[in-house]
Amino acid sequence: MENILVSKTAVVTGAAQGIGAAIARLFVQEGCFVYVTDINDDLGNAVASSLGSSACFQRLDVRREEDWQRLATQITNQGRNWNILVNNAGITGFESGAERHDPEHARLEDWRSVHQTNLDGVFLGCKYAIRSMRQSGAGSIINISSRSGLVGIPGAAAYASSKAAVRNHTKTVALYCAEQGLSVRCNSIHPAAILTPMWEPMLGSDAGREERMAALVRDTPLRRFGMPEEVAALALLLASDDATYITGSEFNIDGGLLAGTAATPAVLDDSET
Repeated sequence: MENILVSKTAVVTGAAQGIGAAIARLFVQEGCFVYVTDINDDLGNAVASSLGSSACFQRLDVRREEDWQRLATQITNQGRNWNILVNNAGITGFESGAERHDPEHARLEDWRSVHQTNLDGVFLGCKYAIRSMRQSGAGSIINISSRSGLVGIPGAAAYASSKAAVRNHTKTVALYCAEQGLSVRCNSIHPAAILTPMWEPMLGSDAGREERMAALVRDTPLRRFGMPEEVAALALLLASDDATYITGSEFNIDGGLLAGTAATPAVLDDSET
């Protein structure tokens, strides 16, 4: 089977680990050249090195417009067309500890910090991707939002707000590109509990790990964590030419969480069958 991203160039933000790294790996497997971008130089370089000559690491702070300008110029100077952008970089706001992020007690500086990365970063990425993709008239922008962008999260108000804004901006970008006569598509992916390094402090590595994992996904109908590779598979579809009629859409990857509730599957013994 032919690789579906042959001759394409992608930028993946927050690609040093987790979902971003999984997307970068799958894109390379499908023939794409990937700019692995992050602010973690060590992990970012390690991911890019593991992907060989089909990837390179570029330090990118998604909050800084000059970093995006530099990256866009670099892609052009290297003779590549920027075909795909995955805006994956994001923070929860809890990276430095258990700060209060509810609507009453959240600090303005924490609120702004989360939005700078999660929303400003997406805005800037879309801005420079559109300008670059205008040269060829086509491309795919994939914004990683969250299940939290579709529902209220009282204890993570800034995160939920930023991801909801990403969802809406995705639709705005899709409509703008269509108005401009560009075949530049923009879609959002909304993961729920995906097993990435972000969860490790909560899960631990002792004998109680499995019990804690089960507790965290008890309300998920499929009753398990999703894997980064599953999100990557969806991103691959949206990046490919198989999705050229999909734009302004949102895709939940949440084990059925937003569909409602599901009863625990019954286990029958032989006497009941």
